[in-house]
Amino acid sequence: MSLQSTQVNQSFGFLLEATRRVGADVAALHAADVDKKGRFPAETLEALREAGVLSAAVPRDFGGAGCTLLELAQLCSTLSQSCGSSGMVLAMHYIQLGCIARHGLNSDFFQGYLRDVVKHQYLLASMTSEVGTYGDTRSSICAVERQGGRFVLNKDATTGSYCAYADAILVTCRREASAPASDQVLVLVRREDCTLTQTTSWDTMGLRGTCSPGFRLESSGSDHQIVPGSYADSSAQTMVPYSHILWGALWWGIAADAVGKSANFVRGQARQTPGTVPPTASRLAEVSMQLQTMKQNWQCAAQAFDAIAPDAAAQEELSSMGWALRLNNLKISCSEAAPQIVHRALQIVGILGYKNDSPFSLGRQYRDALSASLMISNDRIFAKNASMLLVFKDAP
Repeated sequence: MSLQSTQVNQSFGFLLEATRRVGADVAALHAADVDKKGRFPAETLEALREAGVLSAAVPRDFGGAGCTLLELAQLCSTLSQSCGSSGMVLAMHYIQLGCIARHGLNSDFFQGYLRDVVKHQYLLASMTSEVGTYGDTRSSICAVERQGGRFVLNKDATTGSYCAYADAILVTCRREASAPASDQVLVLVRREDCTLTQTTSWDTMGLRGTCSPGFRLESSGSDHQIVPGSYADSSAQTMVPYSHILWGALWWGIAADAVGKSANFVRGQARQTPGTVPPTASRLAEVSMQLQTMKQNWQCAAQAFDAIAPDAAAQEELSSMGWALRLNNLKISCSEAAPQIVHRALQIVGILGYKNDSPFSLGRQYRDALSASLMISNDRIFAKNASMLLVFKDAP
């Protein structure tokens, strides 16, 4: 795919329609096999590459579509209605790309890399966890070592999000060997710069196609590949808001898929008894209301972020306690709503939703949605909220 042809097609409307087609024609076709075999959704990612969807978050100055966070969320929610694993891979990719696009623009290397993402449709993965930090992504044991314009970085990660299939990985680590655990940076490790040794398995209940086992990473490269600034800023101003909003959108997509199946089931019942309203129609009305509320939550958060993001003077707000509480509450509410909505859809469909060989089967959607409260544990987030609320007061 040439840069010129990609630029011609990179408008949000084009990308949204392309994502719909990929979802319907590719992701939905392979979703059951991806889930059953726990394999990477390679066909879907290749189709997204061909359509130029992977560079949606690249600013227009570098050839991308320059999509807002709300637009990226719509792309993720659209794809996840066909395959939750594919939607999660796309969301994680956009989170990493957003960090580069928002924090790497003062670097000639990263300006060039963004152009390469548009040209080659690179897939970016994430490695933020580490053995020994017990799930605390704002703490690192490993450190990047720099010498003579080069870096060496080795990390033992508990989870490496689809790292074996990515063109590059954004890795968190300490700034240097003498730095405290919380003084972190992000390093872009290209596939050709590293060796990955898988250390754990990935045989999970849901989101099986994300293929995210543990890895031992050994890497080296140019020190230009270290994202400028601190990971503390990248995390607060980009990674956390992108994560909670894009995850909320894709969880909504999984729930919307389940509600869509239950709606088709109720319509089928109505056709069997013309002139009457099936008893399940009232339940459908209730769950549709819950689905709409969930969508409004992540859309409003995305719109608020998009209103702040372009204003350099307002960036401090993204690091504020009030904004952190809002994002944490969004994550908790969406992650709890998704499985509840899928469960209510299952109650509407009944045994046909419980059977794996039924066109109304909701097993995959249910299992995928259950992961939501575990991705950054809700218990951990509640604990952080509790400590912040001891000192935070809303403005009158």
